[in-house]
Amino acid sequence: MKRYGSVLGLSEEGKAEYVRLHAEVWPGVLAKISACNIRNYSIFLKEPENLLFSYFEYHGSDYDADMAKMAEDTETQRWWALNMPLQRPLETRAEGEWWAGMREIFHHD
Repeated sequence: MKRYGSVLGLSEEGKAEYVRLHAEVWPGVLAKISACNIRNYSIFLKEPENLLFSYFEYHGSDYDADMAKMAEDTETQRWWALNMPLQRPLETRAEGEWWAGMREIFHHD
């Protein structure tokens, strides 16, 4: 299992809609997340800065293939199309990233 943390900005105008959407995530989106070997997935909101922090645990053996499978899913694509306009990617993110990846520096079970 590998832990992933990432951060992303959220627009002030889109905050209420983003929170509403995530209070009722579509069942097909949740099923695809699970099918792609993601467990213990959480998104936190830091206010007033409107920063989103995402944490999940990956339990599969081919992360890139599972992420490609998720990206090919039509319902997930529709979900992303609703959410992406509300988000504000960080200028410091790596090339090709939407959510800026973070390096884990401490963990304790």
